[in-house]
Amino acid sequence: MEIKNLWKQWIRKERYFLISAGILGFFITLLIGYRTKGYSDVVQSGLSNHLIRFHVIANSDAPEDQALKNQVRDAVLEQMKPLLKESNSLEETRVLLESSLTMIQDIALEVIHEQDKDYSVQVSLGPSLFPTKQYGDIVLPPGEYEALKIEIGDAVGQNWWCVMFPPLCFVDITHGVVPEESKEQLQNILTEEEYNLIVAVDDTDEIPIKVQFKIVEWWQEKKIETKQLFAKWTL
Repeated sequence: MEIKNLWKQWIRKERYFLISAGILGFFITLLIGYRTKGYSDVVQSGLSNHLIRFHVIANSDAPEDQALKNQVRDAVLEQMKPLLKESNSLEETRVLLESSLTMIQDIALEVIHEQDKDYSVQVSLGPSLFPTKQYGDIVLPPGEYEALKIEIGDAVGQNWWCVMFPPLCFVDITHGVVPEESKEQLQNILTEEEYNLIVAVDDTDEIPIKVQFKIVEWWQEKKIETKQLFAKWTL
């Protein structure tokens, strides 16, 4: 009888221990998740507050529509390059782009009509969702960024992205490396942590930075998925 009572007591203690450990583990996991989410949001917000990106969406994935997207992109960049070259801040670039929206739309329509297409064009400057994108040896995490967006026709084709401010759209990264001058511009507008995160993430020796980038990337991807799912529900 005594052994049976001792066994019951041991079972109760073991159950109490397992329940307590489970509750503690849950709150530790919750705390870690909260802290990593907070870190991810702070870093992504810091990046998005200092960058303006460029987003061109093709009418479809048909080869001729993709080629047209690239022609529109090239024509707009050629026209905007001398104007943006004089811009020294995000605010100046924003004002310049806002005042050029109609001109950019006209440029896009002209290119489209030259190719005997009658697609409409929507041009806007505002928040836009981006996936992880690499520009040479710089990698930007996913998230919401301010962007100049050009939507051609049905705008369901593959996208083209770059960074309008600082003007990475206008530098040659065919060799996989962003010029030092452009990196210096990024250093001047980003914190040291933000800059190291997007530049060193591709360096195999920088394991801690790779982990930090993955934290930001994972949380921002989940936020994008949630926003897209909510948008479908509200249609």
